[in-house]
Amino acid sequence: MRRKRLLPMADGSLANQRPSAGEHRIQARHEFRGLRTVEHYFTVPLVHQAEVPGETITIFAREYSSTDHSAVEASKLPWLLFLQGGPGGRGNRVTSLSGWMKAAAKDFRILMLDQRGTGLSAPIERQSLELQGDAAAQAEYLTHFRADSIVADAEHIRAVLGSGPWSVLGQSFGGFCALTYLSFAPEGLREVLITGGLAPLHGAADRVYQATFRRVAARNAEYFSWYPEDREKVTRIARHLEQHTELMASGERLTPERFQMVGSFLGGNTRVDALHYLLEDAFIDTPSGERLSETFLEQVRGLVSRAANPLYAVLHESIYGQGEATNWAAWRVLEDYPEFKPEAEEPLLTGEMVYPWYFEQDPALVPLRDVAEQLAARKDWKPLYDPTRLASNTVPVAAAVYKDDIYVDHDLSLETAAAVRGLQTWVTSDFHHDGIGEDGEGIFGRLFGMVRATR
Repeated sequence: MRRKRLLPMADGSLANQRPSAGEHRIQARHEFRGLRTVEHYFTVPLVHQAEVPGETITIFAREYSSTDHSAVEASKLPWLLFLQGGPGGRGNRVTSLSGWMKAAAKDFRILMLDQRGTGLSAPIERQSLELQGDAAAQAEYLTHFRADSIVADAEHIRAVLGSGPWSVLGQSFGGFCALTYLSFAPEGLREVLITGGLAPLHGAADRVYQATFRRVAARNAEYFSWYPEDREKVTRIARHLEQHTELMASGERLTPERFQMVGSFLGGNTRVDALHYLLEDAFIDTPSGERLSETFLEQVRGLVSRAANPLYAVLHESIYGQGEATNWAAWRVLEDYPEFKPEAEEPLLTGEMVYPWYFEQDPALVPLRDVAEQLAARKDWKPLYDPTRLASNTVPVAAAVYKDDIYVDHDLSLETAAAVRGLQTWVTSDFHHDGIGEDGEGIFGRLFGMVRATR
């Protein structure tokens, strides 16, 4: 049942009253450029299934529908829940329906969830974490921001909305969450679509990075075969940064290892060629000799700073944590891949790996260093998947698996697909991890057709 949130009285008598779990309010409705939006705020428990009701948090979700449907018609459409990549990625803010959303809006109302800790859903930043107390208290608080809690939020919201089993589309980490959903609350699912997001169901985080380091190395080789001049340029920039102090506009120093983070461009077809345009802006002549240009440094700043999504760095390896410490897995596995070290003769660009030095060099992360250390050492992570339940799955599932994905390994993805009863895969080399951004309409249509064909 929908309940309105109580507002403070003029005398302030309710000013300190905490909203109770289950409250739901609609903030605003808007209509523009062929789409209709509704802003939803839900109050949910911080800890679901807690023995004693405790702290609550606010979860935000924006509903999107097409004006091709009247408001009354749209209110009767079934729901499609979108689970964004991450961790730490908020729901998409769009100003028109295009790509997969254009395709989905023909048949669904889309619920674009800001997963807890992101966007307007109890956002996690160093300032907000300070409310929890010391580093130990902050780390404990963050254990409630993984996929199991995100799924519990989704089920809570589904019940509040009065929806029957709904459809889910999970991109990247959103696909990991969808697998958790299938493991612990499959009764809430009508069908599941996954793009670039089949997580390994077991094993240490190390096996993930053993696989992805190899993929990133191969992608470097492919890129440098297209732009051989950039092989020398990358090495030249790394050597320059060893010998000169280059400051970004924020005052942060750009180090060789932070520069290597521009390898994030390698994760997609739609962005990879833009790396060449970035690198060509690198150097400029000055009275003191050759230096890195402000144009280049400003572009790089947006790629190497985690100020906009610190949760990504803090919780990244925990998404692979099940019953044992991750213990900075990527940093340890790096020892097997010296070609990625900045001092290598021809250093390679890196992928999405998170290293301890992030929390020493990125001002947005420095205050979270002790928290990150405690999370890396944590041994009692709860399981995120139930292999037995997945083996007997009855929910239609279709997944796009990208052969050369540098973030979610193809081989590990197929291992997972084989462990989920009835999961259909579409394996393709036409796209990389950002496929849904390149041809979302086509990918959604194909996966949707696959799940509906099983009914």
